[in-house]
Amino acid sequence: MRSRVLSLCAVPLLLSLAACGDTWGERAVTGGGIGAGAGLAIGAVAGWPLLAPVLVGTAVGAGIGAATTTKH
Repeated sequence: MRSRVLSLCAVPLLLSLAACGDTWGERAVTGGGIGAGAGLAIGAVAGWPLLAPVLVGTAVGAGIGAATTTKH
């Protein structure tokens, strides 16, 4: 129960970091880093092997970071 509460508290923190970076590349890199951390945390809490969640989190985070770049 405690780990679920902790992971639910971490989600808003991770989402607040999603706005880091101004360019397409910066947002892709920071999104990938945030996604890797989230994948690692989810994999650890769920008891899964850690490599797959980290790779998926990195790919998804980088994609979302690059896709949400504002047009200047």
